[in-house]
Amino acid sequence: MKEKLIDLFEYTYHFNAEMIKVIAESRALVDDKTISLINHTLNAQQIWNARILGETTFEVWQINPFESLVEINHTNFLKSIDIIRNFDPDQKIEYQNSRGTKFENTIFEMLFHAVNHSTYHRGQINSLLKQSGLTPLLTDYIFYKR
Repeated sequence: MKEKLIDLFEYTYHFNAEMIKVIAESRALVDDKTISLINHTLNAQQIWNARILGETTFEVWQINPFESLVEINHTNFLKSIDIIRNFDPDQKIEYQNSRGTKFENTIFEMLFHAVNHSTYHRGQINSLLKQSGLTPLLTDYIFYKR
């Protein structure tokens, strides 16, 4: 199972990087919602990693300096892989959401959510790119594996 999770995070890392690149190349054409969503996508992965590791989390909707997004994506990837390699995926973690409500989930559930959440928001970003007259990226997992 760990190998499959690593593969999913490699996929996530790759297409987050591609999405950042497309946005950077067309910065004048993308709207604030697109910038907000790419930040939110990266922030969410950082938050889930930090919850598992007991670290300080980003704010859910914080806007990071655009030039830091590549580094944030890379750091997120490294931390996710470290968690997969060094933690029991069935271990339960208690955490608080952004509203302060307490929950408990397994590390696997938290990590799988992070991947799924990224995929969802990349789809939204693609819709916004298309509305801005840009060509959306083909970010489906199967395209990554071909």
